[in-house]
Amino acid sequence: MDAVRVSALRESLAGTGWIESTRAFAGALRHSVTRRSAAGLLLVGDAGYEPWHLAAHLADEAERSGLPRLAPTLLRHEVPPGAPAHLAHGLPGLATAGRGATVLVTAPGAAGAPLLERVLDARRAGATVLAVETGDRELAALAHESLTVEGAAGEPFELVQHLVSAAAGERAPRGGSRLAGLVRRLTAPPVARW
Repeated sequence: MDAVRVSALRESLAGTGWIESTRAFAGALRHSVTRRSAAGLLLVGDAGYEPWHLAAHLADEAERSGLPRLAPTLLRHEVPPGAPAHLAHGLPGLATAGRGATVLVTAPGAAGAPLLERVLDARRAGATVLAVETGDRELAALAHESLTVEGAAGEPFELVQHLVSAAAGERAPRGGSRLAGLVRRLTAPPVARW
């Protein structure tokens, strides 16, 4: 989504709380990847969802903003044989997530026990965990910061990811964001199709 469309989307959502919540969450993401060591950002979806679109947008924002650590490594539940190098990282990559790493889980469905266990192990090893989810209480409780898109596993969930990626590339206000362990909830407003 280009800057003009993001701007139009932000205008259409003014007053709904979405802009503020996504910016605060994106600030936590940006703060986490810039204040930590070069361990990087790991991005993973639930078993039925690969957030490759978000990965591409974050990579674009990393380049645009001059923050290379914002470019994620996409972790996949199943890596097909012959996958290109940038799409060949599986869930075992979470085992390497420790102090200095940021794990972003984006799950329009239930995360599921196997993923939750791996994310919990990463958190115990010192990784910062952030989540965009649709009401998965276990995932939200596991995350240091969570953005809940209530009742919106489709288009609004995708729009929130666009807003988060765009805001993550913006220059943060002085003082930066602090991971506050907050769960931010968004209720899907009527949104025009993009």
